[in-house]
Amino acid sequence: MVTEGAKANLPRNQEDILYQVGTGNWEAFNASPFSLGDVQAAAGEWAAQLLGVERPWLCWNVDHAWCVAQQRLVKAVGWTPVVGFDPRVGPPPVEPGGVLIDFNARFRLPTMWLHFPLEFTHLYCSRLAFWHADCLIRLDKMRALSDLFRSLPDGEMAAVQPKEGWRTRIRPQMRRYWEVVGLTTAAASRNQFENGCGWWISFANHMSSNPEVRAERSKYYWDSGVGIRYWHKSCGGRVHLIPEEYIEEGHFTLIGRKNYKRASPTDHRRNLSLELSLNNDLKNACDKLELGFLCSPVSL
Repeated sequence: MVTEGAKANLPRNQEDILYQVGTGNWEAFNASPFSLGDVQAAAGEWAAQLLGVERPWLCWNVDHAWCVAQQRLVKAVGWTPVVGFDPRVGPPPVEPGGVLIDFNARFRLPTMWLHFPLEFTHLYCSRLAFWHADCLIRLDKMRALSDLFRSLPDGEMAAVQPKEGWRTRIRPQMRRYWEVVGLTTAAASRNQFENGCGWWISFANHMSSNPEVRAERSKYYWDSGVGIRYWHKSCGGRVHLIPEEYIEEGHFTLIGRKNYKRASPTDHRRNLSLELSLNNDLKNACDKLELGFLCSPVSL
């Protein structure tokens, strides 16, 4: 059963709240000891580390070998890997020219997903490409995405439009975009924040939402990406949609895999570092996509 936005993932205790904040959850953030001022202070530090970086691409480490492969692929199309990491895994080796940022340094949350810094892109860079830790893309498609991402005007963004069944299509409150791969610009990110509809879970509970707004948006699904689609459809946002079919062969997700081996909870405590290599051989994944050059030895 689908849980509505305002009722989703209610924090149970302080530890749960902190885990949920790390996943990017407005309801939990509002119940946490953190403020927007804390985020702004942290973002100032992130911005200082990105000075001079024209084309940053966020690679989120949950598995060292996979993250190194992603960094190499990003560099191959002329972008700079910006490496963040789940604190349960720690930083990976960073490819020459890459930038390692501990996005969790000020918060010391028990987990952090890429959604956390993605929500506040406007506070620290002019444009930011990003993708899931379990995603690899053929080189020709990466080049095409690179061209698209470079060309998007400030105020626009790109995200994945998932394939949807008819039940989802007839219920617009259920529909969302995916952050499997995409790009956001500073003006788009800022406008999303001002309208209270970015990437975070439970966008109905955005810190800027008044009771009337919260009540209207509470009918929407609670998960990440719902707010982005709402921004596109209801706030005049400009989103270039990447069909899921374009990238699905390289999205090594649990979705639709009956033989997927779970090694962690399916909620805010999920630890993808225990599951990515368990379910996917990196060399086989690279060979499938003709990306064998990503798998040369690296000191881990």
